[in-house]
Amino acid sequence: MTAITPNTPTTLAVAVDAPQHSGLAGALHYSSAQAWPPGTLLRVPLGKRELLGIVWHAGVPPATGAADVPPPVLRPVGEVLASLPPMAPAWLALVDFAASYYQRSVGELALAVLPPELRKQDAPGLARRLARLLKKLDAAPPPPPDAAAAVQRPVLGAEQQAALAAFHTAFTQAGATPRPAPLLLHGVTGSGKTEVYLHAAEQVLAAGRQALVLVPEINLTPQLEARFAARFPQHRLVSLHSGLTPVQRLRHWLLAHLGRADIVLGTRMGVFAPLPRLGLIVVDEEHDPSYKQQEGARYSARDLAVYRGHLERVPVLLGSATPSLETWQHALPGPRQRYQRLPLAQRAGGGVLPRVRLFDMGVLPRVNGQAPVLAPLVLDSLRQRLAAGEQSLVFLNRRGYAPVLHCADCGWKSGCPHCSAWRVFHKGERTLRCHHCGFTERVPRACPDCGNLDIAPIGRGTERLEEQLAELLPGARIARLDADTARGKGQLEAKLAEVHAGDVDVLVGTQMVTKGHDFRRITLVVALNPDSALFASDFRAPERLFALLMQAAGRAGRDAAQAGTSEMWVQTWHPQHPLYAALKTHDFAAFATSQLAERQAAGLPPFSHLALLRAEARDVAVAQAWLQEAAGLAAAMADDGEVTVYPVVPPAVSKVAGIERLQLLVESPSRARLQRLLGDWVPQLHALRSRHRGLARWAIDVDPLAI
Repeated sequence: MTAITPNTPTTLAVAVDAPQHSGLAGALHYSSAQAWPPGTLLRVPLGKRELLGIVWHAGVPPATGAADVPPPVLRPVGEVLASLPPMAPAWLALVDFAASYYQRSVGELALAVLPPELRKQDAPGLARRLARLLKKLDAAPPPPPDAAAAVQRPVLGAEQQAALAAFHTAFTQAGATPRPAPLLLHGVTGSGKTEVYLHAAEQVLAAGRQALVLVPEINLTPQLEARFAARFPQHRLVSLHSGLTPVQRLRHWLLAHLGRADIVLGTRMGVFAPLPRLGLIVVDEEHDPSYKQQEGARYSARDLAVYRGHLERVPVLLGSATPSLETWQHALPGPRQRYQRLPLAQRAGGGVLPRVRLFDMGVLPRVNGQAPVLAPLVLDSLRQRLAAGEQSLVFLNRRGYAPVLHCADCGWKSGCPHCSAWRVFHKGERTLRCHHCGFTERVPRACPDCGNLDIAPIGRGTERLEEQLAELLPGARIARLDADTARGKGQLEAKLAEVHAGDVDVLVGTQMVTKGHDFRRITLVVALNPDSALFASDFRAPERLFALLMQAAGRAGRDAAQAGTSEMWVQTWHPQHPLYAALKTHDFAAFATSQLAERQAAGLPPFSHLALLRAEARDVAVAQAWLQEAAGLAAAMADDGEVTVYPVVPPAVSKVAGIERLQLLVESPSRARLQRLLGDWVPQLHALRSRHRGLARWAIDVDPLAI
């Protein structure tokens, strides 16, 4: 229990969940018969509702501006969740920074990162829950004293040892360093980055501290959780992600907050886990775009992890075989170097990276205007692996049977009536489904426009690929892993267990199978149709494609005994593209150098800083008018020439669920200058909304991933 300030009537500034469009950006004032410390959770009235709030600081009632006008009468706070220790000052500072930087209400962000189940708790109920939890923990038998000694540890290579020595120095000096430099563990796939994480966590745990380990996606948590649990049987490990039940998530959060969990493994929400003894932050696959929250408060968990390391003076370990260009630039030697790079250029155990081979699809004859699904050489490679009893991975980053159905007579296509996108054909379900709004219908028996019975799929998804591979490789055990087959509880784990057990010969999947997984039996990777990202309008598309293919290649040859014969085939229409030249030699540094040169010439991140203002309305004219007026306000504030306000344009998918979408880009070479403009601009945007009826919603996206 935290000591409480003596009973003194006071005014409290309380953060509550007020959406951005409400205009309530800061904490609200309430009266209290007692001065509760910042970070205390309590219930407060707001309108006709009672909400969970967090004491932000002791407040001062708003001034009236007139000497003869009495101060406003403040509403009193409700019950206080006094059984729960207050949120730590460092946690409050992290949320305060994130709300300010990403232009969100502090209460909206603070309450969004708390477990939803916590909002439902009253003071007596929470006190009983905490008492039961602590009693259960105290009654649990301790692990055998020799449990840790029985764990087998692999022999570390010279590069791993050097990386750990650098981490040891950073950890021992972190408390005395105002802003400890993050460590970039740049290791090729299969180089033993996870083993470095485990050894770093061991040092931290031995010192009585907690470790926070972030992964980009839920499907990567079981494998990593199993490795940490096996290595540290004497320590308590909890996970934090949206796949947990509300009760599980609350329990794990409470264990972290009370300091009773030593290791917290989580997705992007885990960056806000309250950890009173934090000693290490690991961000695995730091380049992954999944670390950017795309709804509500659009924060970057990776960037906030770096800031939290600065704030709490703990080392931050960023791991990736293909770092983001922003991270890579920070780690380049020179006067502006901010990160320390720790290279792992060799695979663990003496293995080698797979040979990358390109096949020019332009040399193949077409049948009925279409190229074959697999080139003959690629198909022969699959058959050879099958005959040798080895596993193969065929990667196609598009789920469903086909992207669209088409009528050759009248030109009808399976468009979504609510979105500016096609509905994807899912053969197994006999449905047409929009992957943007979810609208689903049965496949029509005939063309809805002309009645033609011969409507055919165009293109290929993983479902169709699985079917075609079954025809080309009779007798092969083929499994598909994508968002459709891993939808149900336990399905992902079951599929992965089949692969690891050797019960699958050919694994077909989307990007969810290309990163983080340690498939020991896969010796061949085939990438189909990767060219679409080469000429995309998104300036980050080449970076994402290179990372995706490098990660996919890394699934092959992870067993050193088979690494020498492992390979990756890439079927492409553009084999001379510089991206594929760098891929063939696994040369991330060369690719990054060329991309950074292009970015600098174009004035794009990391050499500039962006903010995207999005507006949505049922009538596109409403969104257009609002953004045009917003652009005028921004242009008036950017008369120093340091900020560029671009014209209003639609995004790639301009309509979703019947709502029209437009966006406005703001750019500056100075992050500080952009933040000053946003701080002045956003309050005016709140006022501007009232003059444009029909505007559904608007949002600011700072450091957007796509423009």
